Amino acid sequence: MTKCWTKAEVIHSRGGVNMLLTDEEKQMLNGDMGPAVKKAMEILVALGESFRAEKMQPIKNVHMAGSSVLVTEEAGTMFVEEMQRQGGKFVTNVTTNPTAIDPSQWREIGIDESDYELQNRLTGAYAKLGANTCNTCIPYLAGNMPRFGEHMAWGESSAVVFANSVCGARTNREGGPSALAAALTGRTPKYGFHLKENRYGKFLVKVETPLNDMTDYGTLGYFTGKIAGQDTPVFFGIPDNPTLEELKALSAALASSGAVSMFHAVGITPEAATLDEAFGGRLPEKVLVFGDKEKSAAEAALNKEPSDHVDWVLVGCPNASVQEIREVAEALQDKKVAPNVSLWVTTASSMYAMADRVGYVRVIEQAGGTVVRETCPFLARSRVIAPKKGYKTLTTNSAKMAYYAPGQFGLPTHYGNLKRVMQAAINGVWR
Repeated sequence: MTKCWTKAEVIHSRGGVNMLLTDEEKQMLNGDMGPAVKKAMEILVALGESFRAEKMQPIKNVHMAGSSVLVTEEAGTMFVEEMQRQGGKFVTNVTTNPTAIDPSQWREIGIDESDYELQNRLTGAYAKLGANTCNTCIPYLAGNMPRFGEHMAWGESSAVVFANSVCGARTNREGGPSALAAALTGRTPKYGFHLKENRYGKFLVKVETPLNDMTDYGTLGYFTGKIAGQDTPVFFGIPDNPTLEELKALSAALASSGAVSMFHAVGITPEAATLDEAFGGRLPEKVLVFGDKEKSAAEAALNKEPSDHVDWVLVGCPNASVQEIREVAEALQDKKVAPNVSLWVTTASSMYAMADRVGYVRVIEQAGGTVVRETCPFLARSRVIAPKKGYKTLTTNSAKMAYYAPGQFGLPTHYGNLKRVMQAAINGVWR
């Protein structure tokens, strides 16, 4: 089949913009490859024209953000089911984001049966379409590691930042419908972070205070995201040996307090060997300093709960790696979680399996904690779970969780590093 570019007569024309489609893409749009592919290409063309994309970008990698029924509800679930009934099949590698349930202990942690039943329908439809239903926000640790320069269509804001920045892949922040459409067609509109000229930094952040752990990186991300909006920051002064977990925390926080999809860290991330490379030869539009004062102010802003009351402790946002699970297990060795406290360590099933094999899960469970799989407070109905369980506060080492919890769950937060958080889980008070 010819791959030459031809001018397409496209539907959903907006502002007089026409995209260039290949003959194969025109056949998709005309319905020659079935109704599911036709609907998918209509979604992509409408999206591409809204962003003035000139053509489609072939892809082989999708991460599905709309994987929880908290996001899709009944209508979205029915749409995915209909795409499957119409003969749709994924033509790319597809991984799925966390769901609204832990499949093995949903009832015990407070999830309603209605969510359990609807989630099984949605996850089942994705599986029939051809997805790897790993159900995690860290697909890069669950068998879907992007390569440098790879064009993709990923949802999940923290994973998008990590993929663009740490891996050097190319993706915009996709929603559920656009990611589904990309998986059915192997295409995504070529705009935004698929174009090199849009990947350069906009402003500089000079890091002038020590970054000692994941929480410090999350605090830096929270501080920067609030100022960045959608702009790409460039960090100068980050230690030259950050861990994967620290970069994961930075990615998540940037995408939470702001709408950041990419960052550069000079000498660390693959498109920022130098300041000049990070900015594409241009000068930064502004220069910020992240020092002791800024760090303390950001930490204080994320601590919304004035009392020392602790009842729900959360580690694993984004989902915990095996290393993070190990650190929790070490903190709990020969100790017990306080009787009035629920400790959740949220993770992917693949991380759980590895942590279970070496005994970390057993240590956590014997201490009274729970290792939760395939869901998290964001993508389960925490506004239902919290009052059902009597939770009044949320204590976490995640800047993303601390930022969102007061508004999304109605739970004020204690925020601090893992050592402080685990002491709170054991003592039952925040000190």
